[in-house]
Amino acid sequence: MEDEKNKTTEQEDGYESICYICRRPESKAGKMMHLPSNISICADCMQKTFDTFNNGTMPNMNGIPSMDFMNFSPLMFGGMSDVPQSQKLKKKQPKEKKQQEEVPEGVFDIRSLKAPHIIKAELDEYVIGQEHAKKVMSVAVYNHYKRVYDTDRDSIELEKSNMLMLGPTGSGKTYMVKTLAKLLNVPLAITDATSLTEAGYIGDDVESVLSKLLAAADNDVERAEKGIVFIDEIDKIAKKRNTNSRDVSGESVQQGLLKLLEGAEVEVPVGATSKNAMVPMTTIDTTNILFICGGAFPDLENIVKRRLNKRSGIGFAGELKDKYDADKALLNKATLEDLREYGMIPEFLGRLPVLFALEPLSREMLVQVLKEPKNAILKQYKKLLLMDEVELSFDEDALDAIAEKALEKDTGARALRAIMEELMLDIMYEIPKDDAIGRVTITKDYISGKGVPRIDMRTSGSQVPLLAHTE
Repeated sequence: MEDEKNKTTEQEDGYESICYICRRPESKAGKMMHLPSNISICADCMQKTFDTFNNGTMPNMNGIPSMDFMNFSPLMFGGMSDVPQSQKLKKKQPKEKKQQEEVPEGVFDIRSLKAPHIIKAELDEYVIGQEHAKKVMSVAVYNHYKRVYDTDRDSIELEKSNMLMLGPTGSGKTYMVKTLAKLLNVPLAITDATSLTEAGYIGDDVESVLSKLLAAADNDVERAEKGIVFIDEIDKIAKKRNTNSRDVSGESVQQGLLKLLEGAEVEVPVGATSKNAMVPMTTIDTTNILFICGGAFPDLENIVKRRLNKRSGIGFAGELKDKYDADKALLNKATLEDLREYGMIPEFLGRLPVLFALEPLSREMLVQVLKEPKNAILKQYKKLLLMDEVELSFDEDALDAIAEKALEKDTGARALRAIMEELMLDIMYEIPKDDAIGRVTITKDYISGKGVPRIDMRTSGSQVPLLAHTE
């Protein structure tokens, strides 16, 4: 009865069980036997267990010299916690059935796929500036999902539009990818290249990026195969120079990523980042997965500058050596040759055909980041104080002062959050003490530590100092 109930439930949710012992899914292990506590055992493992007991070769466990089957079974099966949902896999449908079924709605429907100008317009609501980068990403994503649902592949086969994104820290690389995946409603996996190592060494294998994507897709392999993988800090896997030891986290990782970027069927652990005997495995085809790599690439500007200064010298055609010293957008002039000199292998760069750079944020752009996006920092604080029935406002020169402070930290838009947390700490602490406060205005003097914010009371409307701010 229990067996039929579990089987009916799995047919309804579309997931298949995994053997608790050998970790194989039902599609590979065959029919499962369902035990209490949501435990599933394949016929092979169940038979081997009975054979072990019958032969009297059951090994000692936890110092217990011998156990009969009735005493051992609760320890092995019932004594464990329920198998979580992550230990189930979405059933794969046959290719013939996929072609017959109607394409689901959303981004996975080529008929309703958003055009590049619509994607960019939606990105404009969240991301300030970076017009060229948003345009490139919109076109690349649009072409990628057209390729995914290209049914006529016999005539012209479309290549993948994997992207390589250059940009200083805090310029919005990760935020743009997160926003793009949210707008397109596709699963997104964000991983850090610094944790990846060559197979067999301590660290995560390259397949771990697909494990995160599968988890983001709720273990639905078919949905994960149309998702986006963002590999951050890609500059950290550049080839090491002048080293006598094996480069297990540099060039070897680039070579390991080649098959993923190009498109291959990869065995991926489910619910874990490493392969072992206790982790179930499934196969993911990376042909239709969009890979976006991003990195700050420090010192790449010096390589670009050195290439551009080759014409410097004496004469009418000569150029000054310090011509590009003040140019903060040198990454826009980076080429594949510069990246090869930086330490990226040509095979890796060849699988990332879309190359573009993000601009460093200026003072004007930082002010816009503060107040214009849909989830701008100022809007968040205004909403927080509005819950206390207090109105929050900022003087324009106060916003300029905050942007100047952020420029000094040289960490891009990330500095804005840290500065705002410091500035608003005392205000958020003191405001709930007095119900008579109706409005708080942040001034430039308060930002610079020379004054206090203006406070408007609900009753008299008089302005009284709330607190003093010190650096």
